[in-house]
Amino acid sequence: MSPQRSSVTSYGDAGFSQFVRRAFGRHLGMSPEDYEKPVIGICDTRSEINRCHTHFGPIVEAVKRGVLMEGGIPLSFPTISLGEIFTSPTTMLYRNLEAMDTEEMIRAQPLDGVVLMGGCDKTVPAQLMGAASADIPAIQFTGGPMANGEYEGKTLGACSDCRYYWQEYRADELGEEELDEINASLAPTAGHCMVMGSASTMAVVSEALGMMPPGAAAIPATDNRRLAAAQETGRQVVRLARAETKPSQIMTREAFENAIRILMAVGGSANAVIHLIAIAGRLGIELSMAKFDEVGKETPVVANLRPAGKYQMQEFFHAGGAPAVMKELWDMLHLDQQTVTGKTIGENIGDAAVSPAYREIIYPVDEPLYHDGGLAVLRGNLAPDGALIKPRAASADLLKHRGRAVVFSSVEDMEQRVNDPSLDVEDGDILVLQNAGPVGAPGMPEAGLLPIPEKLLKRGVRDLVRISDCRMSGTASGTIVLHVAPEAAVGGPLALVRTGDEIELDVDARRLQLIIDDEELERRRKRWEPPTLAERGYTRLYQEHVLQADKGCDLDFLRK
Repeated sequence: MSPQRSSVTSYGDAGFSQFVRRAFGRHLGMSPEDYEKPVIGICDTRSEINRCHTHFGPIVEAVKRGVLMEGGIPLSFPTISLGEIFTSPTTMLYRNLEAMDTEEMIRAQPLDGVVLMGGCDKTVPAQLMGAASADIPAIQFTGGPMANGEYEGKTLGACSDCRYYWQEYRADELGEEELDEINASLAPTAGHCMVMGSASTMAVVSEALGMMPPGAAAIPATDNRRLAAAQETGRQVVRLARAETKPSQIMTREAFENAIRILMAVGGSANAVIHLIAIAGRLGIELSMAKFDEVGKETPVVANLRPAGKYQMQEFFHAGGAPAVMKELWDMLHLDQQTVTGKTIGENIGDAAVSPAYREIIYPVDEPLYHDGGLAVLRGNLAPDGALIKPRAASADLLKHRGRAVVFSSVEDMEQRVNDPSLDVEDGDILVLQNAGPVGAPGMPEAGLLPIPEKLLKRGVRDLVRISDCRMSGTASGTIVLHVAPEAAVGGPLALVRTGDEIELDVDARRLQLIIDDEELERRRKRWEPPTLAERGYTRLYQEHVLQADKGCDLDFLRK
């Protein structure tokens, strides 16, 4: 018996529960017999506040058409919608809340299958986390990336160019009028960011996991082929429901290894490391930081995409998208992994190819853009449980560096002091941000791209080594060390760094070391005091139960 027929609101009388359901189910003009067909939920995160999802209406309708064509009954329902730009203090604080919302609504409602409609950064991982825990047939689908922006012949991409031009404005290299003209073209259409930031990364990774139809990640939000893909997704979810194929059968350990592989090959966002660990944790699969580093060392970067490369999602789509990248990685993938199409990864990508005209966008695996992956895991006495850096988005001359620490005790402290002309900072120093992790911020905001102090910007300095326990947008670049674990707010070594200390970064050696003797470190540790937690509500629950970055920042009681 399907969930539709067996799961009913309890009134203490099973017969009455079924009777009243039939009465209330007639309001859509359907007969009780219609509900014997596969009932497909469409998790619709449409929101006028979340601008990345404002265009979901026609896409949801296309999914519904597909469900009906295949003999199912589509019923859309809302959940939390997380838009990166308009959510305070950070969407990452609420990722787990959206995952809980998604899981509970799938469980509570009488569904045989579900299409997860996401887009902006945290929605896709949240939905995959919820779907993994609920474990009924599910397909991930996204709203797609924006079309490219343009200013005076230069292609613009949100939000890589948001950051670049804002920095140039702060350095007095750009006037307010020109800045405003650029601003008008940074996010020109509906859709999520059009560079290989967190949103694009998670869409591509979803394909590699087998949870999204092949090729769907890169179709621009404004392209009619996204509607065609949405309609086919509606048809496919009915087939998936009839076959009773669950996420746990698709997202296996080998599927996660495929996802890590493509993450490295496209130079994807460091945020995906946290998200993949969290999704896997919902299925009882442990993903270690060491696994990411191991795969990164042996996987070439073949996609020439910003911020680590030159092009954006619009060009990536025309070059063949994720299937073309996976075809290049053919010999490195677990090709027999099942997917939501009912076929294996190998069958899905068998016909994929890159035209010679697009070889500057997707390189051959034996002549890659870079010979190793886009992310590296660092360890040392400053990050015993690991930290991340994106070497291909960093300054080559800073990948091995020793410098003096300039410490900010919080995001607020940094905002108040970083541009103070009297700040004791010089080129070659290392900026350190504390108490910006999961517990400390709270919510681990994207503050890892610490601003270059204005007095250095005006001297021509455009990059410094920056270290923190928070995150950075996948659209950003620089020599940025992120996700330091354990974080400062739980007593990690990062909390013990003081201005004037020396820090050594050696990416090739995978080392991040505070140059200080153990006795002094222990003296500082004894004087350390934990921060005060939020008084109430979800934030207090989050701070009391959130895991560290190397464990995916899920709530401890939600992991399998």
